[in-house]
Amino acid sequence: MSQSYLQIYEKLYNHYGPQNWWPAETSFEMMIGSILVQNTNWRNVEKAFERLRPHLEPEKIDKLSMEELAQLIRSSGFYTVKAKRIKAFISWFKQYDYDIAVIKTMTKEKLRQELLQIHGIGRETADVMLVYAFDKPIFVVDAYARRIFYRLGYDMPSSYDGVRELVEMELPSDVTLYNEYHALLVQHAKRTCRVKPICEACPLLDICEQRIE
Repeated sequence: MSQSYLQIYEKLYNHYGPQNWWPAETSFEMMIGSILVQNTNWRNVEKAFERLRPHLEPEKIDKLSMEELAQLIRSSGFYTVKAKRIKAFISWFKQYDYDIAVIKTMTKEKLRQELLQIHGIGRETADVMLVYAFDKPIFVVDAYARRIFYRLGYDMPSSYDGVRELVEMELPSDVTLYNEYHALLVQHAKRTCRVKPICEACPLLDICEQRIE
């Protein structure tokens, strides 16, 4: 594969334009959304937010019982599990007085390590928070990224961090680039590089090996 990850990014950016992600009004809403969207689609998250919005402050969620929170987010699926994860996240956030500015002063490595110690926060969710809430440059590896890179001709490592580190080796440490790259890959996978791809409309067609299973 002769194309670099940066060239792929530039082609996607030129085709789709800036995505202005993450879809949220506040950083706190973004972080809660990153937990709610686990194993579901964004439409179900939006339904959950409709009921949760009157309580969408960390202090208010902290005061809700686990059962109350679970019922509010029921439409997101796995609501009991996600309520426990949100509560665990709130407990961690409370240690910093819910002050995102304070958390941003931490190094990316230390903050990532802390996020991964929170119940229910895996690598993908942690990295989404790092990029979109805490302004840390890190590549988010999801199923869409794996699908697109595989079809282009890349043989990616099996491990999450193996993929992340491989991509990051070629990219500048620019949080805006990582922000847009993740959003562009999601957009491309949903609009063009679907399970059944629409190859004739693909801005990457000239560099794609079309490894489609």
